[in-house]
Amino acid sequence: MPYTTLASTVKNLEKKGFVKSVKYANANRYEPLISEEDYKEKFMHSFVGDYFKNSYKEMVSFFVKEEKLSASELEEIMQMIKDNKSE
Repeated sequence: MPYTTLASTVKNLEKKGFVKSVKYANANRYEPLISEEDYKEKFMHSFVGDYFKNSYKEMVSFFVKEEKLSASELEEIMQMIKDNKSE
């Protein structure tokens, strides 16, 4: 990956408040400001909104149609939903 691509990506993450820059000698070191779990949640919310009209059903349907999600994986997801509802 070219340096400029990496630098742009890190700068965008900094602008969005996901990382902060810390001066270290003559370089910058970047530290996370949110947890990995929080980042995944924000990313997925944005991803589903941008590509699947805020519908997780549409997202799952897409992956099933594209054969990226097997029947057994779909059953596993449905079981996770059932288990979560019963808690």
